[in-house]
Amino acid sequence: MKFSKFLLVKIFFILISSQLLLNISKANAADEIKIIYSIFSRTIKVNSLKNFAEEGKSTKKLKRILKATGSTDKEIRKVLNKEFEIPITIASKLIYSEIGNVFLRRLSSIIHPPRADDERTGMLALRASVIQGINKGNGKINLINFFESYPTKTVILDVNALSKVMNKVESISELLDFFTNSPLEKIKQN
Repeated sequence: MKFSKFLLVKIFFILISSQLLLNISKANAADEIKIIYSIFSRTIKVNSLKNFAEEGKSTKKLKRILKATGSTDKEIRKVLNKEFEIPITIASKLIYSEIGNVFLRRLSSIIHPPRADDERTGMLALRASVIQGINKGNGKINLINFFESYPTKTVILDVNALSKVMNKVESISELLDFFTNSPLEKIKQN
């Protein structure tokens, strides 16, 4: 009995001291979004995107990136601020369902952690981000909460993969409506 208590205290001490001595930081949220297009890449800070979404103010770098989308600032802010109300229990059921797995598998090729070699890692990060984002938004989620809740410091946004998906739908809002409203209403009713 004494030996197991001693061992437990020793393990606890090693874990705490390794955090302090090795300065191992825990990734709580994404700080930046790395947008990759072919061989080019640009990085934007999540805080500057949040500031733009809330107040309409943007840095020169963000203005250049947003200008490349061909959309107005008003349209972009509308997409960034669009909230989806969904209880965490329903979101959890949805992202662990068959359709949720298919959606996350496809989405993980567009949005994923850096150096993620498999889709499973991307899917886990997406699940965590959705659940944490809904929790942070008190039952609602938007793109800013989603990115702020992403479990790695950097989020990769692959524009080539996004373009392939966008060729299949008319607009981002159509895609968001399809994946949030249609299945959600059916789940809420059941």
